[in-house]
Amino acid sequence: MTTETFEFQVEARQLLQLMIHSVYSNKDVFLRELVSNASDALDKLRLEKLRDDSLDADVSDLHIEIDVDKEARTLTVRDNGIGMSYDEVGQLIGTIANSGTAGFLKELREAQDAAGAEGLIGQFGVGFYSGFMVADEVTLVTRRAGESQGTRWTSRGESTYTLEKVDDAPQGTSVTLHLKPADPENQLHDYTSPWTIREIVKRYSDFITWPVRMVPEAKDGEDAPEPETLNSMKALWARSRDEVSDDEYHELYKHISHDWREPLETIRLQAEGTFEYQALLFVPSHAPHDLFTRDFKRGVQLYVKRVFIMDDCEALLPPYLRFVKGVVDAQDLSLNVSREILQQDRHIRMMQRRLTKKVLSTVKEIKTKDADRYATFWREFGTVLKEGLVTDSENRDAILAVASFATTHAEDERTTLAQYVERMKDGQEDIYYITGESRQSIENSPHMEAFRDKGIEVLLLTDAVDEVWVDAVGEYEGRKLRSVAKGEIDLDGEKDEKADGEREKQAEEYAGLLGWMREQLDEDIKEVRLSARLTVSPACVVSDAHDLTPALENMYRAMGQEVPRTKRILELNPDHPLVKNLNQAYREREDRSGLVESAELLHTLAVLAEGGQPKDPARFVKLVADRLERTL
Repeated sequence: MTTETFEFQVEARQLLQLMIHSVYSNKDVFLRELVSNASDALDKLRLEKLRDDSLDADVSDLHIEIDVDKEARTLTVRDNGIGMSYDEVGQLIGTIANSGTAGFLKELREAQDAAGAEGLIGQFGVGFYSGFMVADEVTLVTRRAGESQGTRWTSRGESTYTLEKVDDAPQGTSVTLHLKPADPENQLHDYTSPWTIREIVKRYSDFITWPVRMVPEAKDGEDAPEPETLNSMKALWARSRDEVSDDEYHELYKHISHDWREPLETIRLQAEGTFEYQALLFVPSHAPHDLFTRDFKRGVQLYVKRVFIMDDCEALLPPYLRFVKGVVDAQDLSLNVSREILQQDRHIRMMQRRLTKKVLSTVKEIKTKDADRYATFWREFGTVLKEGLVTDSENRDAILAVASFATTHAEDERTTLAQYVERMKDGQEDIYYITGESRQSIENSPHMEAFRDKGIEVLLLTDAVDEVWVDAVGEYEGRKLRSVAKGEIDLDGEKDEKADGEREKQAEEYAGLLGWMREQLDEDIKEVRLSARLTVSPACVVSDAHDLTPALENMYRAMGQEVPRTKRILELNPDHPLVKNLNQAYREREDRSGLVESAELLHTLAVLAEGGQPKDPARFVKLVADRLERTL
């Protein structure tokens, strides 16, 4: 057969060189990754055969086999799973563009320790290449189930690899490593040692559904021994809690999630009755790098009567719990269940409701019993969990019960809505909040001045989802959630009351200026009024009570939705010298054309103060420069 030679992509060469030059201190993980890949191939074949009875594939004895040759110093990991076609080998093995190589290399360089680095192999789907850590040359032979011709891939991990079509390849895939000499000082063990192989498989792959077999060495004069099964193949989720150690649970989590860290929490659930299923779920200890990307694979593994059905079953948990990993094993679902059927199956919906409530109750328990672990959870997953406040009204109260927020009450502590309500001042009826890009920017916002002056606590919301959920929730325990930057704010009823007569006098005194400024700024604002929320700044812009905020408008536009531009309200501080002088000039001058620029500048300064941008930056700069020139 013709052998073709190809060059690796630049990033692939960089990755291979990093692996070959011993980036990873624990090189044993190469066997974990190859066995994991083989297990996935067997899962896929079983599922394909269930969906297509006509598939010409032998599924009578699906297994993984490890073969060592001490004399040739080779180690082969072989499976009789789904296999790959010639084109698939070129796409999946010859290049790693689909494995997030750039992200992998970036994370690798930023990994703070060897333990952190070793887990990145599986996390980014580049497990096959880990073989080059221990081998000078790697040969892959594969044949896709149902096809007659196989493919051989060979590389020394340098700049090129070869592809060749072969006729005698068995179904499945075999990866043969031509091993480097053992070097204990560099953690390069003798991987032709059966004891070493047993230890690695037991440590990393004991829970895999399929048998991992190895043929022991034959002693002189004896017949070839029977293959030895190295793993127990016991489904951890089907065993009682007393029979399983935390280490076993953690290894299962690492296998499922390709995460090197231990999980933050393990959740067991066994449902009995008319519909039985078992679940073993894990809450990670850190958010994956792609949690908020469109291509993030969410969902848990679905089994039916111990038979693998689906790797990422999205229907079992809502999108806002997409960080949860684990296994669900049901008893009564059809083995040929499809994604379309899953969306409509009442048992699936029932499981989703139960699993969701179990996860949220577990988070609540963590919050109650372990403040440090809760702080870790909320730091990593609080933003995504808050999406459920918008999408899951059934569990909204449960989510609010575990949610916490930054607040003006304390700089380094977060608060729950229940704690906020407990601290509310006498006479305060609403829960106040403000949204923005950062704590620093919104704490310094003009909208906060009166609240700071009166000592009223405000929630500081800095996640993009905060712009949406506060409107969706609306209230908490009968108390409205009110933005300090929307609608009219009147804090007089709480303390420090102003005489009604003084306010009426100010309204009368500024009526002319307010009406005139409304006409001059008609393109940008719909109202000018005196402010009850300003104590230091001369002006601020606010949204009407039911209008979209500028941030929310921008969010919708970024998603491709057409949103009409909303005019906002300009509020003036009647006690500020600038506003007083502007009002005096307005009342004294018959020709007010010279005040138009002042009104425009005042409005733009208010926009800048809340973090917005001038409508015409060049004009704003020119106006400021002209004013500065006149003062010199």
